[in-house]
Amino acid sequence: MANLRLSMDSIPHRLRLYLLTVLVLAGFGMLLHRLYEFQIERRDEFQQQVPGNRTVTVREPGIRGEITDRNGITLARNTRSYEVTFNLEEIQRAYTAQHREMPTVERVATLGGMPRVQRERDIVSIVNNWTIRRLDELGLARDYSASALRSHFLTHGGLVPFSYRTDLSYEEFATFAEHNLDLPGVELSIRPIREYPYGTLASHVLGSLTQWARGDVPEAARREFNHYIGDDRGMDGIEATMDEILRGPEGRRSIIRDEKGQTVGLYDYIRPGVGARVQLGIDARVQYLVENVLRRTGRAAAVVMDVNTGEVLAMASVPDYDPNAFIPSISRARWDGYNARKDLAPLTNRAMAAYEPGSTMKIPVAIAGALHGMANRPISCEGQVMYGNTPVRCWILRQSGGRHGTLTLPRAIQQSCNPYFNKLANTIGWRSTVETCQMLGFGRRTGVELPNESAGILPGSRAWRASRPDAVMTPHATAMLSIGQGEMMATPLQMAAVAAAVANGGRYYQPRLVRQAVAENGEILVPDQPRMEVDLIEVGISAEDFELIRRGMFMAVNEPGGTARRAAIPNYSIAAKTGTTQTTDMGRRSNNSWMISFAPFEEPQYAIAMVVQNAGSGGAVCGPLTQLIYRGLVARDEGMRLPLRVQEEFEGNTERIDEIELPTDILAAIDISEEEEAVGETGDEVVVLVRPEPLETPAPVTPDPTITPEIDDEGTIPRAIPVPED
Repeated sequence: MANLRLSMDSIPHRLRLYLLTVLVLAGFGMLLHRLYEFQIERRDEFQQQVPGNRTVTVREPGIRGEITDRNGITLARNTRSYEVTFNLEEIQRAYTAQHREMPTVERVATLGGMPRVQRERDIVSIVNNWTIRRLDELGLARDYSASALRSHFLTHGGLVPFSYRTDLSYEEFATFAEHNLDLPGVELSIRPIREYPYGTLASHVLGSLTQWARGDVPEAARREFNHYIGDDRGMDGIEATMDEILRGPEGRRSIIRDEKGQTVGLYDYIRPGVGARVQLGIDARVQYLVENVLRRTGRAAAVVMDVNTGEVLAMASVPDYDPNAFIPSISRARWDGYNARKDLAPLTNRAMAAYEPGSTMKIPVAIAGALHGMANRPISCEGQVMYGNTPVRCWILRQSGGRHGTLTLPRAIQQSCNPYFNKLANTIGWRSTVETCQMLGFGRRTGVELPNESAGILPGSRAWRASRPDAVMTPHATAMLSIGQGEMMATPLQMAAVAAAVANGGRYYQPRLVRQAVAENGEILVPDQPRMEVDLIEVGISAEDFELIRRGMFMAVNEPGGTARRAAIPNYSIAAKTGTTQTTDMGRRSNNSWMISFAPFEEPQYAIAMVVQNAGSGGAVCGPLTQLIYRGLVARDEGMRLPLRVQEEFEGNTERIDEIELPTDILAAIDISEEEEAVGETGDEVVVLVRPEPLETPAPVTPDPTITPEIDDEGTIPRAIPVPED
């Protein structure tokens, strides 16, 4: 000690003061660190060890807004659900208060990049011995996933309650409520749960929900709430795109609990708010009509649009799925089943998937020709057009070895003549053709309020050239574009928007599904307002030239020799254009059938686009199906109430459909001869290029759903409840 004093005495006075200051500051810093640890970081831990009441702040999710059709029919709503949750920290605390020793379990954890075996408290044994045992005595216990509970505790601790049961009957709810005070850490609540009352109806439009995840808890909420219950999230469909306004404002409640974890009071309660009410342009009864018409096929899609507003009245795709299967979570087996058949792809909305449009593309090309002064110029058909050594043939050459001769624009549309449109596109040039197609929405997403919409492919567009820097729009490539083949890809939704523009005289409206959205306080969040993108008459097409295109589609249905004769209805004027494209289906050569149409011709109201996979010609397959939809629409307009029932899942199939048969009395009524039937059946065009891979039904890009945890041995009753040791 004397030596120490001697050594200190030998240090200069100013240096000695400096060292003492450093020592004091270091000690003060350590004190502050310990104070922060005890008063901030571990405050709850130590506070819980002090006898007396404590306050627990709980975050409650908002109530999701309803989704309705245009007439107020509810398509997505909330029902009452009785839920039992476990506050695992409360359960552990109650167990600790009455047991001297805690059960432990060994767990392998990665620390510093190395696997280490750690021994920690076994929350599953605690729950089984302390909570499940009591529930079993009351007849309220159910098998559960112990591994999910353990993982939940390691991830969330006591911040997020563990959902134990969501399937309580009212009688079970009453039993729980009676004994709730005897079950520390067990919470009983009534919460809204999503329901789609019409089953699979409009499932691809509505979408579904997935539960909130760990990353959805903001850091500020971790400091504000002791318990956090998050909002379900829209996984796809309208539920996803309108998710932000569908979610209601959060609620909160502060609970006073005594030292035993029992609730003794409640204060500062803010009720959760209700999200916006989203009204769709969909007509539920028209949607039901279209879906059931498509169920005559195996894989198909159709869009019905109001030609004067751009509102989508129906958007159907088969096969389909039940969004209720995802509420509150979906079983692994069912999810794997939805994804097992890539050829059926029930989760894919085929109405927004891209297909080769075939001869339906002749309508946009006709618009391009009219815009560039070609509407009144006759063009000859010699049966084929040669591009180098490659011919592009007309269907009439294949069928009878003939040719169409000189054709006007309306007659070329009616006869679906390939050489006419090949020459038309090459005469005005590929740039003019592509620019007009871009103006009509091809090669880009329409912007409809749904995720996963395909933009399709428009050869010659800037996006196409950027992705294929070495590609050139040759005369042959332009010819293939003009008949909707080669690399050209479009969606039924894009084609429906074009058909609507032709119907109304040239006004191209952006397709829209959401008609209006209104907040709980009455504020209009999304106004009911059509969005016209271009008026083709103002751009430069004369009304007289535009009428030639409409007339050609009318002739295709209503005059002998038209390829769309099977869509005709007596005393109701429909205009249409067929399409048939050759593709591959599961490695085999196949056809996809198309039809776009509008009606009634004089004062159009509706436009319909339809595609059927692995089918015969557009006239033979889509024609009758389109007719059936229009028959329903006519009945609706005449005052008949279309049916509306709960829809069950339609699994679909991959079987070939060569034609849809109509009753003979219908064929007689529309005066179709056998010769005209043959014209409709043999196809509207001949394919030169065939895709090596089927690109028509890309898998949807959606978040993973919440998978229901599998029951395991530890969570199975009665094995989950060992006899406790003394």
